[in-house]
Amino acid sequence: MTVELLNPSDLPTPQTYSHVAIATGTKLVFIAGQEPEDLQGNLVGPGDLAVQARLTFANLGRALAAAGARPDQVTRLGIYLVGYLREHQPIIQEARQELFGDHKPVDVMIGVAALARPEQLIEVEATAVI
Repeated sequence: MTVELLNPSDLPTPQTYSHVAIATGTKLVFIAGQEPEDLQGNLVGPGDLAVQARLTFANLGRALAAAGARPDQVTRLGIYLVGYLREHQPIIQEARQELFGDHKPVDVMIGVAALARPEQLIEVEATAVI
């Protein structure tokens, strides 16, 4: 499987994601929205976006591994944030980089009014090609 990430020269170059992902492989993997939950299903870090983001991306990594996928095979992320503010971007990017390093799949960051639990601040879904 290969993923080619592109930033066309006639578009501004983003720092944290790529504009285009071209993937070739034999299997698509769709990861449902991962949440900041521990193994018992308890929400971790109520009200603390940094704590929740780290656990959410760690859970995403575990879900990818269970499917036989690596973080560098992810082509797209959907990041949902309650009460999104631009000031949240560095927090999300730090947690994201712990899983992805320099790999920058295409993404969308969407502000939402609420998620599944009242104190949940983030949820992340992914698509990978392996």
